Amino acid sequence: MQNKYEHIQQEAYEANMQLPKLGLVLFTFGNVSAADRDLGVFAIKPSGIPYEELTPAKMVIVDFDANTVKGSLRPSSDTKTHAVLYKHWDRINGIAHTHSIYATAWAQSLRDIPIYGTTHADHITCDVPCAPPMNDEMIKGNYEYETGFQIMNALKEKGLRYEEVEMILVGNHAPFTWGKTAAKAVYNSAVLENIAQMAYLTESIKADSLRLKEALIKKHYERKHGPDSYYGQQ
Repeated sequence: MQNKYEHIQQEAYEANMQLPKLGLVLFTFGNVSAADRDLGVFAIKPSGIPYEELTPAKMVIVDFDANTVKGSLRPSSDTKTHAVLYKHWDRINGIAHTHSIYATAWAQSLRDIPIYGTTHADHITCDVPCAPPMNDEMIKGNYEYETGFQIMNALKEKGLRYEEVEMILVGNHAPFTWGKTAAKAVYNSAVLENIAQMAYLTESIKADSLRLKEALIKKHYERKHGPDSYYGQQ
């Protein structure tokens, strides 16, 4: 019998396997999901399974209310966070969560990552936001579910759009990224880790380093993403 979820299981598998290759995870620290909007489900890494033991068939199929639809393994412990974001952000089809070293260190410091250079501006025009830690009541409640709202509320409070800022640090925790595909979410995780490392080194070299000036932010973002962009091939 044909498996109608095979395409997102394959997509999620390939995206998850990129995490250790890119040095973004240690052991089983991290997960990626891939959604199919027409089917109303997403495929996500099973909880606690080493990457070398994964297969496409082991990817668990879950709906946007975090109910398991297909699979005998328990889905990632972060599944409810993914479900909340998919349910409320209808323009994303991939989410990645890692505990990459530098991005996680910034999250633990409860600091936004300042925009110091053009590599940062090539991807977003603002500091990488850090969501404040959730309150004790939320932590004691449906923690992973509340993490989704913690992410959404932080962007809303900062006046940021998820379609333009595809990355965030969850305070005291670690980064989440998203995109139109699972592969793009992983790409954003790698970019975020690179930005986080460079910002850390910048402040290590000069603690009072200046933020990138607005003219350079605008130029570098718009040459890749603006209406008259000219980066790459037609």
